[in-house]
Amino acid sequence: MNPQITSFQQYQEVYNQSVNDPEGFWAEVAQNFQWRKPWKKTLEWDFATANTKWFVGGKMNITENALDRHLATRGDQAAIIWESNDPEEESITLTYKMLHQKVCQFANVLKKHGAKKGDRICIYMPMIPELAIAVLACARIGAIHSVVFGGFSAQSIADRINDAQCNIVITSDGSFRGNKEIALKSTVDDALIQCPSVQKVIVSTRTRTPVSMLKGRDVWWENEVKTVSSDCPAEEMDSEDMLFILYTSGSTGKPKGVVHTCGGYMVYATYTFANVFQYQPEQIHFCTADIGWITGHSYIVYGPLCHGATTLMFEGIPTYPDAGRFWDVIDKHKVDILYTAPTAIRSLMSFGNQFLENKDLSSLKTLGSVGEPINEEAWNWYNENIGKGKCPIVDTWWQTETGGMMISPIAGITPTKPGYATLPLPGVQLMLVDEQGNEILGNGVSGNLCIKFPWPGIIRTTYGDHERCIQTYFSTYKNLYFTGDGCLRDEDGYYRITGRVDDVINVSGHRIGTAEVENAINMHLGVIESAVVGYPHDIKGQGIYAYVICDKDLEDKDLARKDILASVTRVIGPIAKPDKIQFVSGLPKTRSGKIMRRILRKVAEGETSNIGDTSTLLDPSVVEEIIGGAL
Repeated sequence: MNPQITSFQQYQEVYNQSVNDPEGFWAEVAQNFQWRKPWKKTLEWDFATANTKWFVGGKMNITENALDRHLATRGDQAAIIWESNDPEEESITLTYKMLHQKVCQFANVLKKHGAKKGDRICIYMPMIPELAIAVLACARIGAIHSVVFGGFSAQSIADRINDAQCNIVITSDGSFRGNKEIALKSTVDDALIQCPSVQKVIVSTRTRTPVSMLKGRDVWWENEVKTVSSDCPAEEMDSEDMLFILYTSGSTGKPKGVVHTCGGYMVYATYTFANVFQYQPEQIHFCTADIGWITGHSYIVYGPLCHGATTLMFEGIPTYPDAGRFWDVIDKHKVDILYTAPTAIRSLMSFGNQFLENKDLSSLKTLGSVGEPINEEAWNWYNENIGKGKCPIVDTWWQTETGGMMISPIAGITPTKPGYATLPLPGVQLMLVDEQGNEILGNGVSGNLCIKFPWPGIIRTTYGDHERCIQTYFSTYKNLYFTGDGCLRDEDGYYRITGRVDDVINVSGHRIGTAEVENAINMHLGVIESAVVGYPHDIKGQGIYAYVICDKDLEDKDLARKDILASVTRVIGPIAKPDKIQFVSGLPKTRSGKIMRRILRKVAEGETSNIGDTSTLLDPSVVEEIIGGAL
């Protein structure tokens, strides 16, 4: 399918070729896909206006590459294996033929309900096969999918639906998560009170939770698929037509809709999947992410299926019914590749090794890590206990905005170092700069991580607000894409990500904007102002620490904390709940009113002996009070 690098020397040669002649390199890679019409020009770009186009004029449909082209050669091969939250429930295997049929069928359901090319469709579902089918069915007819993670609140769903003006929502009655049952449809109903653009809601049955179905608006998935044929030719798409919108937290309050387009994203997600994991025919690839995040889009759905791989979807959580669940799934399905998050690894480490007893794990060939930098202790535990010292670990760095992995070892080829994402993948031109944007040359240095040349998976815009895309990614440093991450380049030229340099906290691999959490806290009755920072957390990587000013002295601080947590859950969702809330009478502000977050971070991190200069503050005594009350 996609060309694979087979030695470190070849990686170096291919990398040099990709940097010296990027257009020639990517044109050659893109020839491995099915195009209805060839492109006229490989690349047009201008970072000043955040304008990038790949494979200009090329026509295709990503589902023809993910499904149709495999039917003749691997129609009976497993495309998706689904493993339930409940280990007693039977797993489901969909072959490429079956998946193709189900996608075409559901695409016809969407068409029956008025969906057409260019429409935006919101998907809010559990990790069941229907979620992958819904995503592919949208792409089949040229509708733009916006998947919202099943842990978000009604308000978060409404914000995303309204921003994209979605006309259809696809959801489920409920979802299972560990020993919890979550009512998804009722959350959607709450959201839709403020979403006039939505005309249809299609509901899949999962939990048999009682739901309210509105006549004329709501229909059952199971009933609808019986009324349509499974013949649905794929819509012809331009390479630069939108494929999906995925909302991500920014350093300002409102989530931004990251837009990826059909051609470049397909080429990039597939090429990186094939190479980083060194995928071999018939291997089982298990990415533990949720499809609600970019990792699930690129490495559960599109990358593996476009490459003709077998991808495993898991509905549950790593600790249910016990902390051995991942290892049971690996043994049961003879998984070859495991791609998971450092948070999951640290959480499982904390249970000790008792849940690894009697687990075979000998099928594993490659381990991957994603979502945040992996610390050395977790890397070593993963290597020794899960990989038994025999599986290369690919510690991958990338973002929602990059569409696919950017810095990563190539499994078994790049020599690895614990805690390092190692080297850029072919076509990725990195640059470290100082605060003024001057390039930092040489090794043994650190700076802000930028990218100086486009790659096919690069963000095209932020939906409905291109100016925000320019401001967020392309305006900090002239003619560079700024990642928002700090980075170290060691003596060997290896890269290690040192964390965000803007107001975004990485909690369990999920990016959460401090402004978003502050807005949610400030909506709570009695709260005057708040400031939120990240601090080191043993399991999550970073925790959320909130400093809150209330309008009166609190009689019951514990109750007030619980109330504020309920507000944050209601406005954003449980993933954004602060771990610590400290009530304060004031915040350290400069005379111009800017909050000195540096001081708040130090207090949250317990580094109170070295606060630094407070002379520029409006009221330096506030700092003493904050230190005295630190949690």
